[in-house]
Amino acid sequence: MLTYEYRVTKYDPADRDGRGRYTGPEDTVSDHGAVEGACLRAVAAFAADTGIEHLVVREPQVPSLSHFGVEPTVDGFGLTRLFPSGQAAFHDGAQIPLDIVLELVRVMLRDSGAWCRLEAEDTFAVHVGWDQYLYISSSRPCEEALARTRELGLFSERLDASPYAFEAEEEQVIQRPADDDFWADLHRAVVTGRAGILEETYLEGASRWHHLTSDTIEPVRVGLTPRARLAVWPSLSTDIDAVMRALPADGLVEGVWQDGGGNIRSVIADEDEFPELTARISRAHAAALLPVYAGERVPLCTAVMPDNDGVLRARWRTEPTPTDRDWALRQPQG
Repeated sequence: MLTYEYRVTKYDPADRDGRGRYTGPEDTVSDHGAVEGACLRAVAAFAADTGIEHLVVREPQVPSLSHFGVEPTVDGFGLTRLFPSGQAAFHDGAQIPLDIVLELVRVMLRDSGAWCRLEAEDTFAVHVGWDQYLYISSSRPCEEALARTRELGLFSERLDASPYAFEAEEEQVIQRPADDDFWADLHRAVVTGRAGILEETYLEGASRWHHLTSDTIEPVRVGLTPRARLAVWPSLSTDIDAVMRALPADGLVEGVWQDGGGNIRSVIADEDEFPELTARISRAHAAALLPVYAGERVPLCTAVMPDNDGVLRARWRTEPTPTDRDWALRQPQG
């Protein structure tokens, strides 16, 4: 935890009640103008006071089923113009310059859909909470930035910690990395017919699917997003009629299918959307229905992509499967 933690807002502390709730006249949405600009200049001032020019994206996410922001989502969740190479460039561990950092903060202030923490390890961090609350942490007191924040008409309050600070979950099963041993095991599972598709969660809330054969495993591996979370599933079924008969009467389900071009698509649908899902699956080469509820969605095995040096730095974890637990039991105890 960094020594100096500040909450920077447009909300005057004098307008808070005895429980700390703001009761003043300021709106909880961005003005897309002067106040928003002041918030961005405040972030820039704290970064300059700390000597920061780049930050690293941590725990990036986009909405999957629901969006709870005050403002409606925008195309690409506000990321398209920031990352011309695509949404996959917004990934855990991506190092970005300060000008892009400020634009990401703008996206979060506007509730455009994308969210992340932005950090320089043991030096600086910034993220956005509900109602445009900015949380800025530094290894330095940032007296000049605090003065600049006051000049901008904003309010800074010293905190012990941000309510949105990352908290590591207690690990009951060690996380398996997608290392050489994992890929060797996956190859054996594919050639013996036990595995056939790979789910790549490259952002919290966003996934891609890959068809696996003995010839495609290595190209798939090379093209995965850094620090992606992986889940291995059995092959899709070519018995389309049987897949459609398995559609439940109601509830949520994820339909996964391979189209005529060989691409694998997926969608999470409820009973109101089942007719459209059925229409898509009926035209597919192969398909499957996967549960979405916790405790029911159990792939064959899971892993998380390590960095190029083999170190697993991603903070997110997969839900361990029985196969994952068996793997963990075989690991040396240190």
